[in-house]
Amino acid sequence: MNNLVLAMSSSGGGGGGGALGFLPFVLMFVILYLLLIRPQQKKHREHQQMLQTLKKGDQVVTTGGLYAKVLNIKEKENIVVLRLAENVKVEIQKGAIAAKIAKSE
Repeated sequence: MNNLVLAMSSSGGGGGGGALGFLPFVLMFVILYLLLIRPQQKKHREHQQMLQTLKKGDQVVTTGGLYAKVLNIKEKENIVVLRLAENVKVEIQKGAIAAKIAKSE
C-alpha cells in the first residue's frame, strides 16, 4: 500500500514538465517552416506566374537545359511548341519550362 501511494505521488508531480517537452518540437517546426517550406512555396508561385505570362516569341530555357523560342502555346493541352533551331520544332509540357530569358538588345 505504501508503494502504491509513493508511485501515485511521483507520477502526479511531473505533469507540469510535459507541456514544456513539446516546446522544442514546436520551435523546430516553426524554424523549418520559415527556412524551407515558405521560401519553396514562394518560388513555386513565381514559377506558376511566369508560366501564365508566357507568350509567343519569348526566349526560354527548359528543365533539360535547352534554349528555345516559343512558337505557339496550346492552353487546352498544356503544351508549348518551341523552336530549338531552324526547322527544329518540339512540343513540351508547359511545366517543363524552367525560366524565361530576358532579351538583351
